[in-house]
Amino acid sequence: MPHVLNKMTGVKFEDIQKQLNTDAASHAEHGMYLEHLWRNADEPDEIFFLFRVEDLDYCKNLMQKIYREAREKDPDIRLPDKIFLEEE
Repeated sequence: MPHVLNKMTGVKFEDIQKQLNTDAASHAEHGMYLEHLWRNADEPDEIFFLFRVEDLDYCKNLMQKIYREAREKDPDIRLPDKIFLEEE
């Protein structure tokens, strides 16, 4: 099953956790399911979270669209870095 690993820096764990909980239903509608949420033990303002996704290509295209639209509204918006992972 494919996954998407996300990293955000300069954020509070509680803020990311709250946002992910708020967005859980929307993520599920798009076949994205949060599996893990971590705080870097050495860098407390660095947060990682892992989604299991149903369709990696769909997820990539959706994220590109969402990021593009978000940056059009706010060029300085802080968005997660993403790594798209496939099992071999």
